[in-house]
Amino acid sequence: MGLDMSSFGRAIASARKEKGMSQKELATKIVKEDGEAITPQYLNDIEHDRRSPSSDHLVSEFAKVLKIDPLALYGVIGMLPEQDRKLIRKSTPDQVNQAFVAFRRHLKG
Repeated sequence: MGLDMSSFGRAIASARKEKGMSQKELATKIVKEDGEAITPQYLNDIEHDRRSPSSDHLVSEFAKVLKIDPLALYGVIGMLPEQDRKLIRKSTPDQVNQAFVAFRRHLKG
């Protein structure tokens, strides 16, 4: 079974199930910036696409624990990692457009 990349929540749920983890087990492994684990209810909301991760840190935590490339997760939530947002802030609109055109061309194959 492959990872369901149709949304962030579905990607997390399918990866969690592939690993044989319960929501409670996964929630205890996802640690917020303040050092506290997320709640199973928060994870449930994410998996049902009622919430999105609130920070780069949480995206990285999910990627690390579930062994998913973080860039793939950023892609399904329509967000760029901080390092790429910094590059965009230093670029011209034309450079950004050219980069996205090349990105789309590459994914279309």
